[in-house]
Amino acid sequence: MKNLTSHYLVGIDLGTTHTVVAYAKADDINQEIQIFQIEQLIAPGQVAPRPLLPSVRYHPATGELSEADLSFPSGARSEEAAVIGEAARLLGAKTKGRFVTSAKSWLSHPSVDHGADILPWGSSDDINKVSPIAASASYLSHIRTVWGHRFPDAPLEQQDIVITVPASFDEAARSLTLEAARLAGLDKVRLLEEPQAVCYDWLRRNTGSINQALANVHLLLVCDVGGGTTDLTLIKVEQGEQEPKLTRIGVGDHLMLGGDNIDLALAHLAESRLGNEGKRLSAADLSQLIEQCRIAKERLLADDAPEQINVTLLGGGSKLIGSSRSVALSKDEVREIALDGFFPLSGLDELPDRKRSGVVEFGLPYAAEPAVSKHIAAFLKLHNAASREAFAAYASGKPAAYTPSMAIKGEGCVPDALLLNGGVFRSQPITQRIVDLIQSWRSSPPVLLENKHPELSVAFGAVSYAIARRDKKLKIGGGSARSYFLLVDTDDSSKQQGPSALLRTGICILPKGSEEGDEVILKDRRFALRLGVPVRFHLVSLSGDGDFKPGDVTEITDLFHSLPPLAVAFEGDDSKPNAEVVVELAVTQTEVGTLKIQCISVADSSQRWDVEFQIRKKTAGLQTDAALPANFNQIAEQIQTIFGAKSRQVDPKAVKNLRADLEKLIGVARTEWTTPLLRAMFGTLLEGLKYQRRSENHERVWLSLAGFCLRPGFGYPLDDWRVEQLWKNYPQGIQFVNETQNWTEWWTLWRRIAGGLDTAAQEKIFADIAKFLNPAAARQPGVAKQIKNRGYDDMVRLAAVLERLPVAKKIQLGEWLLKRLEKAGEPSQTWWAVGRIGARMPFHGSSHNVIPADTVSLWLQQILAVDWKKIPQAGFAATLITRMSGDRARDIDEVMRLQVIEKLKLSKAPASWIDMVEQVKELDEKEEKQIFGEALPPGLKLINEA
Repeated sequence: MKNLTSHYLVGIDLGTTHTVVAYAKADDINQEIQIFQIEQLIAPGQVAPRPLLPSVRYHPATGELSEADLSFPSGARSEEAAVIGEAARLLGAKTKGRFVTSAKSWLSHPSVDHGADILPWGSSDDINKVSPIAASASYLSHIRTVWGHRFPDAPLEQQDIVITVPASFDEAARSLTLEAARLAGLDKVRLLEEPQAVCYDWLRRNTGSINQALANVHLLLVCDVGGGTTDLTLIKVEQGEQEPKLTRIGVGDHLMLGGDNIDLALAHLAESRLGNEGKRLSAADLSQLIEQCRIAKERLLADDAPEQINVTLLGGGSKLIGSSRSVALSKDEVREIALDGFFPLSGLDELPDRKRSGVVEFGLPYAAEPAVSKHIAAFLKLHNAASREAFAAYASGKPAAYTPSMAIKGEGCVPDALLLNGGVFRSQPITQRIVDLIQSWRSSPPVLLENKHPELSVAFGAVSYAIARRDKKLKIGGGSARSYFLLVDTDDSSKQQGPSALLRTGICILPKGSEEGDEVILKDRRFALRLGVPVRFHLVSLSGDGDFKPGDVTEITDLFHSLPPLAVAFEGDDSKPNAEVVVELAVTQTEVGTLKIQCISVADSSQRWDVEFQIRKKTAGLQTDAALPANFNQIAEQIQTIFGAKSRQVDPKAVKNLRADLEKLIGVARTEWTTPLLRAMFGTLLEGLKYQRRSENHERVWLSLAGFCLRPGFGYPLDDWRVEQLWKNYPQGIQFVNETQNWTEWWTLWRRIAGGLDTAAQEKIFADIAKFLNPAAARQPGVAKQIKNRGYDDMVRLAAVLERLPVAKKIQLGEWLLKRLEKAGEPSQTWWAVGRIGARMPFHGSSHNVIPADTVSLWLQQILAVDWKKIPQAGFAATLITRMSGDRARDIDEVMRLQVIEKLKLSKAPASWIDMVEQVKELDEKEEKQIFGEALPPGLKLINEA
């Protein structure tokens, strides 16, 4: 039987650009840490070991590569014929639309289904796609396989493994990284923040001279600029008797800004020189150009750089070589873009512009401000108090000659030491620029700690951390990098501007600095929870300054980061269907680097329920249960008089007047009813579901109120559960099938909550109404007769918002409606429906389900032929289809966009429509209402997924 004891300590840097593995023997603490040479395809049919595994995949066309070309002695499945590693980069630079990059950035994307097959982004439907999780897992799986060949008696999954993640990764991105590891067969791993890994590597390399190296250092800034992120960490250095004490006192928020952005900027420059006559390159072409620019950048920023390098965009088809185009990038302009564009010598008071629109390419929302320098300034400002405290503590023990002003200049507190990491810092000019930047903010130059291998140090440091952990000699303290808060809404009469005004507050459940393994129990906040019903909590985190203790209450501002919702289902006792249990929250920073939250029964502390992050379930705002109107019981009773067990003999007039009676009780029009009130009213309506069939009026009013109270089907804790309960009623249909108004309310209900319906539910609805929308089927006598009383207009509006339908069905639906619009008599709102179906920016669906731009461009030709002055709805449809997303994989080409803009101006369309087409623009409340079809609940803001 094999020994299952760990033979090796393994560090894996799962990077955006490269994956690196380091290791050391577990039983020899003095052995030098080594880089694992990763066997990989370096060209079709050629295998060789390399220290770096490019974190990329290439998906070849059928027959493009032979089995011999793909042969790799890993024994792994051909990964759906995907090529991983150096050969993938080589092939990706020469081919369009088959190259998967930046999977790590997608893991941190807040508004996408990380398990959906969406990569390569913007590629055609005939190309195999993979999810961000599966792509990340494939790199780890590759490493696991080749490790097994090198060390057959020590399988990787049995070793002590540390995988590094950006310090800025939130709970969702960390959990997704662990899920990718599990998919690769690595079930037991620890997570370590990359800047800490860099620091652990430096500490190990400087063993024996740490005191001397850090003698005059009090605040260390670790700046890690990788391919996809800029990761910032502050470490306080306190002199000790034997060696300095290091404590992490601050980490940066997630910043999607790195070497990839420089490559993108260079690709945009090259694109402008390709002579495309104003046309933008396709997403596939741009991907190929970016890879060429990455290679050029690395050579032109090197010490021995040539004066210029040509980048070539290959053509397609039979004239592959003849249609290729090349442009030159010079050493000077590349350095100017990299230095002055991304690392300018800006002032300490120059911060990122929050109003600036972000850049979207390949579906990734890059940071709006490209200047890393300004983000560093903002980071230092955010942690100013903790930094000043670090210097003040040092100054208190120094002679009078020392003053903190040596490190403090202006309003900020500037570190006196730098540790730089990431591929961009292989460039000496960029390294020097960061040193010059920090020096310009201080009265003395910072100490630059040496890092000769910025692409390897994270992996080295992960092993150094594993050694320190095993020997119980951890060098860097600090505990949790963030404070965590349970979000609650409370009334604030002093600030209230109407019934919908709520002050968002949070209760601290885990303070910043809490050590791993230390459990914090929130004794002052108890919850009475009903068994058998899922419960949702919403958390936010804060990485900036703030001295919080468990139970502290604070106002939630824009500086707080919203986490995915938490959910727990309490197992109920069938004999006690409505029993409640009183619980407290217990929170722990786990040893693997994630947050663990449990509900503990107050009556029996041994009874615990795990609360799990719902990574794929998003909410649209920072809302949770809030105070209801004082007379809510009266409001609920009013509903129960109509839909309750004792309401059989209710006057029909009372049924019809229920909405008006509720408005009187609440005191405001229903458009002002708050989301907490709406969801509470829905709960009462749900309890009365079985009584809604007593009369046609009961049914009509119930459907109308239920849909209104639950719109848009998501955005508030437990909405997914509410929609699930309501969906159970769908197969029953309506009782009073001859009442047209009841059909109208039926379709309206599902339209209002469509955002909460999954793909299967939306496809079921589409299948049920397709025959009424299909012009050919609708001509059949039986169907034509039903159309008249089944609410055709409302079916059209419902179909338009089924954003999770497969693209093929959306295209079919759009073409049906355009065919109908060719004939007089089709309702003008059908134009709105066409616009929603072809929209570039969905409301609740994922952007990988958006209809391709080439297809909707054909629709636009038909829409452009209509008189928009007479039919403004056609102009609005064109606006939705042409609305700028910033993602060239979705956006309409410039020629068509200009035609739409010109016609909107000639038709005297609202300026807001033109703005949506001309630039990436957030919607205001009026525009949101126009696109959604009615007003959203007050305070509820939809998230546009990318």
